[in-house]
Amino acid sequence: MNELTQNKLESYAHRILNDYDVKNHSALFKNKNIKICISDAYKIQSILTDLRIKRGEKVIGYKIGSISKQTQKKYGFSHPAWGRLWESELYSNGIKLNKENYSNPAMEAEFGIRFNRDLHPKEVSFEYILASIDTIHPIIEIHNLIFYGDKPYGAEHISNNAINAGVVCGLGIDKPKFAEITDLKLIYDKIIIDKWTNKIWPIDMLSAVEWFVMEQAKVNNQIKKGDLILTGAYGPPIPIVDKKLIEVNSSLFGNVSAIFK
Repeated sequence: MNELTQNKLESYAHRILNDYDVKNHSALFKNKNIKICISDAYKIQSILTDLRIKRGEKVIGYKIGSISKQTQKKYGFSHPAWGRLWESELYSNGIKLNKENYSNPAMEAEFGIRFNRDLHPKEVSFEYILASIDTIHPIIEIHNLIFYGDKPYGAEHISNNAINAGVVCGLGIDKPKFAEITDLKLIYDKIIIDKWTNKIWPIDMLSAVEWFVMEQAKVNNQIKKGDLILTGAYGPPIPIVDKKLIEVNSSLFGNVSAIFK
């Protein structure tokens, strides 16, 4: 697949942002003649990021996604994916949100980490990342789970900021001792929709973070003190359909909830 011209990349980025603003998510990809490779999709995401920053928005962190080989295969990736988190889409525990602002809103339960210092890529190792963590948070990640293009959807996924549509962040706790065990539950209207047990801190939470930091270094992007990083979900995003109360529960890291009206 041929790489796109800069004019075409910018045209697509403007269209995607406009569709996002008017809640017509991913409408660009209804055009079956549009063909985008993964590398161009990241360029589009970057251009779109610049557009949002120029109009006054602020990046406050990143999401790591598709950490499992099964999910990577589904999207046609050879490694995990990533996208930006925005200050205007960062919510606190108990937030009330409107379903009409999303397209097939779907949730993931995961963990987020904040750093106590800027990360220097030349020093990065598992131990360095662990020592750099300030707090760990229970997270509800919101997605617009909608695809119009051709499978495997990878380029559409990345162009749409890895389909991230917001984050509900619970209160953070300090780092627990090494090798502490936790569970993680995704709960809709008091019914457990998905759950994971025997997750070991920090091994199961930080498996893709070192990769992510080095990927950012390739594009001269340094992870900063205070950045929020979603470390990757263990399962796929699940549509909420008619459910209203969304909760994520971890026996080690606490709880977070949101209400979708």
